[in-house]
Amino acid sequence: MKKLAITIASVVLAVSGLSACSSNPTNAQIGTGVGAVAGGVLGDAVFGSTLGTIGGAAAGAYFGNQVGDNMDGKRRR
Repeated sequence: MKKLAITIASVVLAVSGLSACSSNPTNAQIGTGVGAVAGGVLGDAVFGSTLGTIGGAAAGAYFGNQVGDNMDGKRRR
């Protein structure tokens, strides 16, 4: 459980630090961050290993980016 808390805190810190670089983030950027955090938590809960956490974060980031990019595309039309 302590490992999960450290992982979540690290991801949140990284996302918040990177979000400071952008003055107005796109939905794709927000989706990537939210998806990575959610995927990491879900991957750790399902697989209970570091590999599961990293794999879940990667998959969540990808799908979150795709959803956000789709939302950005609809806004441009």
